[in-house]
Amino acid sequence: MSVEQPKVIDFIGVDKTSGEAILTITDHLDWNNSGDHQVVLQDKINWYLAFIESGEIFESYPDSKGRSVVIRVLFKHKPDQEGRQFLAKAKQVIEAAGFSLRHEVFAESYDN
Repeated sequence: MSVEQPKVIDFIGVDKTSGEAILTITDHLDWNNSGDHQVVLQDKINWYLAFIESGEIFESYPDSKGRSVVIRVLFKHKPDQEGRQFLAKAKQVIEAAGFSLRHEVFAESYDN
């Protein structure tokens, strides 16, 4: 499972501390071609949004009912400036739809 499989939910679960339903995208791609990377990531995010908005999330993962929903992107490589701008815009769209977008670099040490 990865960002390159747009129609697959990589991970889904409930955060025991916050109670939020967390849908995680794992992104191992580097940012050498930021434009292409953004397209791949956008396709995956769009699929996640469709999964949530259609209600399929509740059928596939009933424990998500009644919870705030967060799309979380775990990056292997730190996004470049264009990637960070893309994430800021995506966050606005996702929040306007009533959900949250978070991201973090999981394995930044591998970039060195």
